[in-house]
Amino acid sequence: MKFSVNINQLFVMVCAVCWLGAGLSWAAKLEISVRHTFNNEPLILDSMRYENGSGESLSFTRVSYLLSGFAVEREDGTWFEIPNQNAWVDMAKRRTSFLIDDVPSGKYRALRFNVGPDPVANAADVAKIPADQPLNANLNGLHWSWQGGYIFMALEGHFRNVTSELSGYAYHFARDTNRTRVSFSISLDLNHDSSVLLDFDLGTLLNAPRPLSFAKDGTATHSREGDPIAAALGANLPGAFHVTRVLSSAPMVNRIPQVKPLYLPTKFTPYRFTMSGTFPVPELPRDNPLINERVDLGKELFSETALSRDGTLSCASCHHASSAFADPRQFSVGIRDQVGTRNAMPLVNLAWKSSYFWDGRSPSLRDQVLIPIQDHTEMDESLERVVTKLKAKSEYLPRFTAAFGTPEVTAEKIGLALEQYLLTLTAYDAKFDRALRGKAELTEMEKRGFELFMTEYEPRTGQLGADCFHCHGGPLFSDHQFHNNGIAENNRDTGRFRVTGNEADRGKFATPSLRNISMSAPYMHDGRFATLEEVIAHYSTGVQRSATLDPNLAKHPAGGLQLSDDDQIALVAFLKTLSDESSSNVR
Repeated sequence: MKFSVNINQLFVMVCAVCWLGAGLSWAAKLEISVRHTFNNEPLILDSMRYENGSGESLSFTRVSYLLSGFAVEREDGTWFEIPNQNAWVDMAKRRTSFLIDDVPSGKYRALRFNVGPDPVANAADVAKIPADQPLNANLNGLHWSWQGGYIFMALEGHFRNVTSELSGYAYHFARDTNRTRVSFSISLDLNHDSSVLLDFDLGTLLNAPRPLSFAKDGTATHSREGDPIAAALGANLPGAFHVTRVLSSAPMVNRIPQVKPLYLPTKFTPYRFTMSGTFPVPELPRDNPLINERVDLGKELFSETALSRDGTLSCASCHHASSAFADPRQFSVGIRDQVGTRNAMPLVNLAWKSSYFWDGRSPSLRDQVLIPIQDHTEMDESLERVVTKLKAKSEYLPRFTAAFGTPEVTAEKIGLALEQYLLTLTAYDAKFDRALRGKAELTEMEKRGFELFMTEYEPRTGQLGADCFHCHGGPLFSDHQFHNNGIAENNRDTGRFRVTGNEADRGKFATPSLRNISMSAPYMHDGRFATLEEVIAHYSTGVQRSATLDPNLAKHPAGGLQLSDDDQIALVAFLKTLSDESSSNVR
């Protein structure tokens, strides 16, 4: 008698017998979700409805933190440490659920975790962490770059002081000595997949057992040794979390779906993407993998004037290679000499961004590049006519064939090709980078500027820096977020508010990278400052207060940092070390 069986089924059957014989059991998955509250009421961001134990009205604009060290307690009192599990929770990003894999099935009576990564992870080389992992610095925005280590928890917002003036606070809880364990009893049956809902009460965090007052205790902490604010946060954290609900067989957090590359030709040459060894791993588009043939086509299209209605403008017309792919004019000029309303942004290191334009209205480069083509004040052309014109140019048919496998020209393929070219425009070898490698030497003035750049303004602890790193920290010199940086409001251009309709976004614009900054004048979204000296003077004495002013600026004295003339000169000197002259060449 012949016997046949599916080899995969046989393998599973044999393994199951082996595991059971060895006394082992199947692993379960545990989904953990966090609900943020204030005194047991649902927390709403950017709302001044809250009051701490000192009677100060306050709001939260940022609640972001890292968790690690997950463990469950068996009924016999022993603990199972779940290896290699980290989580990043961010309320504004709506990232409030995560999955814990490979917990041995069984019944458990307690759960614990740490606020903050373990010491090894906290000291690890963040440039080697995959783009989709919670500890990737570009993803979570919670790493102190050259200062070393992660911010375990960032709490930022506004409050009204005793004279009812609106001010800001920024509590950054960090350092290995402040890592805090949170644990609680819980009846957890993991003989099947389950989920747990936790409440994180920010009212408790700020009030019990050690109450915090912004007026009395301070508006900022960077968790330096002996800082009483950090000590109070650490003491209050364990009681701020509690279990709200446990569910069995709950739906799991979505996994990253499999993605099929779009129009990949049968024969192609992978593009060698280059970047600094200090940069975090970027999340390149998985459906548009970089290949030489598509990058080359995108480079050609970038300078193609057929993309405009009258054949006079290309992308390169407003993004000059010699100006870090920005426009040296305050406003770009479209066809029929129409003047725009915003300064053209530099186009370097875009691979690390997740939204585009000053207001972030485009979610991808392939979407962004098609908008200026159709904008009536810019290139004023329809995508249908662009496709027709490119089809009529015989030189493009073999280029599209090499890049996409067929000579068919479509608007989608134009976007994909331009996206690839723009992703390759990187800047990472400035004087500053060479100094880090020991291949160059910063002057004393430049070193002083770097020190100011990386030092907080916190008079309570004697730190009187320029506080630049909060928005421009890390090797990319940008957090890629949106901030109101205190420039005079313009009701005709409300920034991010135009996109979201959220009053909390009024006056917020994207944070540009400071790489190649000396090459990309003028500055700000409307090009109002012609020089770096004017930019630094703004942050020193020109900051305008408003309801949406970033907390890291709102915590400063009226007008700004009040920097000395020498400190302003030093900051400009340092900023000039961030320009990579080699990146000005069109690749």
